[in-house]
Amino acid sequence: MKGLWTPAWIARHVLALVLFFGCLVLGWWQFSRATGGNAISWGYMFEWPVFAGFVVFLWWREVQLARRKLDPARGDESEPERLPGTAVTVGRPVRVAVRPTADADDPETAAYNDYLTWLKEHPGARPGDYPGQR
Repeated sequence: MKGLWTPAWIARHVLALVLFFGCLVLGWWQFSRATGGNAISWGYMFEWPVFAGFVVFLWWREVQLARRKLDPARGDESEPERLPGTAVTVGRPVRVAVRPTADADDPETAAYNDYLTWLKEHPGARPGDYPGQR
C-alpha cells in the first residue's frame, strides 16, 4: 500500500475525487434544470452519474494494477522486460503480413518507374514533356 501514497498517486486520488463529485454535481444541476421544464436535461441527469461511475471504475482498476506485483506464489515466472526510461512492458513481437513487392517483369510498372525517374531528373518539366510512350 505504500506505493499508492506517492505524490503522483495522491494527485491521481484527488483527481478521481474531484471528477467523481464534479459529475455528481453536474447530474444534480441537470436534475434541477429538468424539473424546471427543460426536457433534454432528463437524459443528461442520468448520464452524469454514469460518468461518475466510470471514473470510479477507472480509479479502481488503476489501483488494482498498481497493487499487483509480480508474486512468485501467484505463478508469475519472471519480471517482464522493460524499455530503458519507460514503464512500457515489452511483449511478444507482432507479426504483420507484408505484401509482395511489384514484379520487376511487369511492363506497366517498369514504364511507370521510368517515367518517375525522368520526372526526378527533370524537375521543371511538365508531364506532357515526357519523351516516352504515350
